[in-house]
Amino acid sequence: MTSWIPESASNLASNVDNITLFVTVLSVFFCVLISFFLIYYSIKYRRKSENQETAYITGNELIEIIWTVIPSILLMVIFAWGYIAFRELKHPPADALEINVIAKQWLWQFEYFNGKKSINEMYVQKGRPVRLIMRSDDVIHSFFVPQFRVKQDVLPVNYSQLWFTPTKTGTYDIYCTEYCGAGHSKMLGKVNVLSPEAYARWERADEFGGDAVAGGSDLPPAERGENLYSQRGCNACHSLDGADGVGPTFKGLFGREEKLVDGSVVIADENYIKESIYVPQAKMVAGYAPVMPAFKGILSDDEVTAIIEFLKTQK
Repeated sequence: MTSWIPESASNLASNVDNITLFVTVLSVFFCVLISFFLIYYSIKYRRKSENQETAYITGNELIEIIWTVIPSILLMVIFAWGYIAFRELKHPPADALEINVIAKQWLWQFEYFNGKKSINEMYVQKGRPVRLIMRSDDVIHSFFVPQFRVKQDVLPVNYSQLWFTPTKTGTYDIYCTEYCGAGHSKMLGKVNVLSPEAYARWERADEFGGDAVAGGSDLPPAERGENLYSQRGCNACHSLDGADGVGPTFKGLFGREEKLVDGSVVIADENYIKESIYVPQAKMVAGYAPVMPAFKGILSDDEVTAIIEFLKTQK
């Protein structure tokens, strides 16, 4: 039998479905209830003659309290439930497998920790949390997998993220849900959820389906980033062993709180690091001089992503 909603195939799907169902049932219930009383009282208190005067009604405090308190409680329940689900959607597990996603007119490109790349085909393992780090090469796109109940805009300036844990093996559709030009309707992809055994075979070999790019000749992103660290002169100012230098050490940088010259504190996540590479003086770390050159136009977005992946390995 065909379900009226897409199949549930991720750890997040049931909670999203339950909230949606609760709000829908609640809305239908009150719509029917209000419509019933509207029709009932329209008939009961209709004008029966030309000379009948409208009754003078001053109100009913009990009814007013009831229709204020009960909806308020229900709205708070919806808010609390939705907030809990939202927090879960925004906080991936620390051990989630990271996949870099690049959206462009009109395809999806995926790059994995081992250097493999695929186009319009993403490979993940059943039961293993996945964190997608996404950016666009051109306009705004939006990544949506109905069966996982996850959707996130993909921006040309900042990184965005979403995560999920696949709970069923199979192949699921990826859609772009932000109008992005003439080929928008054809910007489709697939998520291939493999069993642990099949995923291990895929990791060891270039087993791609559909449109794909074999990554055998490419280094993993973290290794490319390590090469760029030396080639682009980052090592002249930023140490890897915790030693202080012209700039902050890269040891333990990713995810660290950095105090800025204006007294504010930022988390060194993907977006902060990208901004610090392209526009170093935008958020200066306290205690360091503004001497770093801007790498906007020198380093590509792919190179910045590789450097970020390298920084994540510097614990």
